[in-house]
Amino acid sequence: MSTSALQDSWFERAKAEPKRIVLADAGDERVTQAAERLTVDGLAIPILVDDLDSVITSAVEKAAGELGEKADLTDPLHVATLLVRTGEADGCVAGATRPTADVLRAGIRLLGVAPGASAISSCFFFVLPDGRPLVYGDCGVLPDPDADQLASVAISSAGTFAALAGEDPRVAMLSFSTKGSAEHPRVDKVREATAKAQALAPDLALDGELQFDAAWVPAIAEKKAPGSAVAGQANVFIFPDLDSGNIAYKITERLGGAMAFGPLLQGVDGVLHDLSRGCSADDIVNVAVIASLQAAV
Repeated sequence: MSTSALQDSWFERAKAEPKRIVLADAGDERVTQAAERLTVDGLAIPILVDDLDSVITSAVEKAAGELGEKADLTDPLHVATLLVRTGEADGCVAGATRPTADVLRAGIRLLGVAPGASAISSCFFFVLPDGRPLVYGDCGVLPDPDADQLASVAISSAGTFAALAGEDPRVAMLSFSTKGSAEHPRVDKVREATAKAQALAPDLALDGELQFDAAWVPAIAEKKAPGSAVAGQANVFIFPDLDSGNIAYKITERLGGAMAFGPLLQGVDGVLHDLSRGCSADDIVNVAVIASLQAAV
């Protein structure tokens, strides 16, 4: 499937059941343009927060009151996030005019961690030049996740892949070791995370610890990890720390020529996604469509 074909499939799925997506960056021209396109093309039902009085409902006021000082009804980002919390929006896209830290804080304070997840994290969804989809996690939130957090990242990333690619995820827990080829506390962490993720999601195709070549190249997988249901055919890659994940996603995008979507937040109790402050109107449309697809799951 080519990149354009994958995006076309997203748009068709979004049109079939348009979701209410609140765009939190009030007054930004790119947001206005994106909202118009989402509406005209029938991709979503955008909610703008330019006029706070028009979107602050009694449910939002009640939720803010329950949260106390965590919620600020003068902040468009907080109001947008509360619309998701109260169910008056299906998802929120923010960050065109705000740093990632602001969006993360809103998610943590106002939505919290999703049931069954132990961490809020992020991933990047890629489409390679040959059309193959991939997911990398975590590339933007957790600097040095512990085993529980890494297991949560793996399960969340698998869910993101399934929702957007429409294919079964095959998750590789990455390390500089493959199946005992090296011993180190950092390898132990990946092994522990693998065991925890397998216990939490026994039906998920997930294996580790694996080096990237063993996870990606079938011939190498046969030598390094024979019998693995994931090695040599992984499509979801979980990195042991933010250094490796962040570096790898930029190499994949810049040198590998992949189209990257993200960072996509996951593990939040509601659909909330961050934008780069350098984003275009098209980027906002794409992320809003992704939010719509995830809200439909």
